[in-house]
Amino acid sequence: MKKEIIRRIIKLVINAQELALKIGIPNILQPGLVKEMIMAETLGHELIHSKRDADACDPNDPSIKYEYLSCYEGGSGQLDRMFKEPQEEREKSLDRIWRNKKIYIAIFQKSNPLKIKVIYEIEPKVLVKETERQLDRSRNAISHVGFSENWAIDNGRVVYKS
Repeated sequence: MKKEIIRRIIKLVINAQELALKIGIPNILQPGLVKEMIMAETLGHELIHSKRDADACDPNDPSIKYEYLSCYEGGSGQLDRMFKEPQEEREKSLDRIWRNKKIYIAIFQKSNPLKIKVIYEIEPKVLVKETERQLDRSRNAISHVGFSENWAIDNGRVVYKS
């Protein structure tokens, strides 16, 4: 029975990759992509699957961009590889936040990791302030900065709840 289930899973993933290729997504297993797809669908946004851009945009105006962060219950959404210094690199890192109209932090259920519990909407200026605070406190030139659900509750607003 276990081997049959594994075969079925593999077949479903292969089918998902074939579908993804039809819309220009080269790797359905790219880290975070499936959760970004779920968030975009939930929020009515258009997915941007490129790793070098925002995560989604407004379906009627691609110049309006959104960044997605996600975690499981009890975790924290992260922005990876944010530069504390040199200043030029720090500004480029912060541009990853400033380029967006809104930032969304999704909390996924631990017991069902593809089911969203809640999504918080955060203003870029609020996320930048916290990012700079964390970068200033970091001992490293390059850091991951994290945003917990408690931080999102205090600094954002709920836009979706399951």
